[in-house]
Amino acid sequence: MTNPAMNPAAIGAGAGTYGAGVRGVTRPRDGSGDGGTPPAGGPRRYERRQVLRIATGAIGGVGLAAVAWPLIDSMEPSARARAAGGPVDVDISSLAPGELRTVSWRGKPVWVMRRNAAMVAALERSNPGLADPMSKRSEQPASCANATRSEHPDVFVAIGVCTHLGCSPQLRLDDAALNAEVHGPGGFFCPCHGSRFDLAGRVVRNVPAPTNLSIPDYRFTSESTVRIG
Repeated sequence: MTNPAMNPAAIGAGAGTYGAGVRGVTRPRDGSGDGGTPPAGGPRRYERRQVLRIATGAIGGVGLAAVAWPLIDSMEPSARARAAGGPVDVDISSLAPGELRTVSWRGKPVWVMRRNAAMVAALERSNPGLADPMSKRSEQPASCANATRSEHPDVFVAIGVCTHLGCSPQLRLDDAALNAEVHGPGGFFCPCHGSRFDLAGRVVRNVPAPTNLSIPDYRFTSESTVRIG
C-alpha cells in the first residue's frame, strides 16, 4: 500500500494549497514565514495582527511626540516670554559714532546709540535749559545717574518713547535750532507735540514731556555686547 506522505502527487497538491513547492518545501502565500505551516488562524488573521501592530506603533509615536513637544518648546524663549521682559542682547561691535540702532524689548523700542567725543563733552557741560539735568525725577538704573545717563559715556541706551503721550522721538544731528537749545551736536525731537531732548535723553524746559526719557536696566556682557533687561 502506498504511503500518501511519500506520494509526489500529494506533495504537489499540498504545494498548490499554500504556495509553490520547491524540493518538497512550501512557502505560505501571505509571506509570513519560511516553513510550510501557515500562521495560526490563516492569512487573514495574520494580516489583521499586522494592521493592529502598525496602528499601535503609530498611536504610541503620536503620544511620545505630544509629551516631548512641550519640553522642546520650553527650551526656546517664546515671543510671549520675550514680550514679558526676557533679556535682549545687542551686538554693538559695528555701531559707528552717531549711529542709532533700535531693538524691541517688552514690546517697546529701545535705542542703542554710539556717541562721539564731542557729543559726550557737550553732555558733561552745564545747560540751564534742561528741565531735569541731574535726572532726579526720571527713571534710570543707579549706574546711569550721571550727566551722560549711561554706564559707558560713549554708549547711550534708552527707551525710545516720549514721556508725554508715548510717541517715538526722532534723532536729529543737523538741526541748528535744536543743537542750540541742547548745547550740543544733536538731540531728539518728538514730532507729535514738539518735545525735545538732548543726546542723554534729558528733556528741555517748557515742552509737553514732563520727564527725561526712561533708561532700562542693562549691562555689558562684553566690550561689544549690551544685554537689555
